[in-house]
Amino acid sequence: MSVRLNPDLLPDLLASIQKSEQNENIATQELSSGRTANSPSDNPAAAAAIVLNHDQTSQDSQFLRNISALQGRFQVADSTISNVVEVLTQALSLGTEGANGTVSATDRQAIATEVQGLLTQTVGLANTTYQGAYLFGGTNVNAQPFTVDSTTGAATYHGNPNTTSVEISNGNSITANVPGDQLFQNANGSVLGALQDLYTALNTGNNMPTAVSEVQSALSQLDVQRVTYGNALNQINLSESFLNQDQLNLSQQENTLEGADLSVVASNFSQAQLADQATLSATSRVLSQKTLLDYLA
Repeated sequence: MSVRLNPDLLPDLLASIQKSEQNENIATQELSSGRTANSPSDNPAAAAAIVLNHDQTSQDSQFLRNISALQGRFQVADSTISNVVEVLTQALSLGTEGANGTVSATDRQAIATEVQGLLTQTVGLANTTYQGAYLFGGTNVNAQPFTVDSTTGAATYHGNPNTTSVEISNGNSITANVPGDQLFQNANGSVLGALQDLYTALNTGNNMPTAVSEVQSALSQLDVQRVTYGNALNQINLSESFLNQDQLNLSQQENTLEGADLSVVASNFSQAQLADQATLSATSRVLSQKTLLDYLA
């Protein structure tokens, strides 16, 4: 059996040097980045999955920004309505006191003045802003939604009945506002109308029971409308929890797709270094050996 020797080892040795240095560079890059796929060509399937992963993560981040903006708006709106509920509760108490037949006309006038103050306070609450935008003007967020006639005391709504919706997850949108006329001038119980009628009744001494009943209806109706904000807050809180968990899952998935096992990478780096050194050493020995031409010289 004959053994064939390669008379020209240098090309093979150079190829080995290139390969070992390439392996060493790959291991170095993986060690520094902590990833096994540093370019699409490293792992095309993982690269495609990572692109989809990044798209979903970006979408989740936008939804979370939407939710953050809604949370602040809803919390301010709900707090405002809570204050109006307190005002109506106080007005109901004053109206009940004023309807008592033992109250003098002078005392009723004093109570009427208090109710007038509550009306002014309520209009101010109905004109609440959040980050420079009016909350209760429908989609007309740049103009004050309510004004009061200084002569008649009647409140006028300058907003519109329109609503907006905001997407908080894929295919899931939520109504972002309740128009002011629906909240404060509802036909089933007008907050501003009831306070104005109570003020008039206290001034004139007429229709007191009817005025008190209007305030009670307005309070009940406002509680019904307030549920919208409570339900909305619950819904966006649930969406926020889901999106945060989804982002965590996506991060773990990305790490699985491209994360490097540093102990394995370190071992590969060490082996590549040893192979590179051995190849360089062998090449040096080959280059130092004399050839037939040396003997013929």
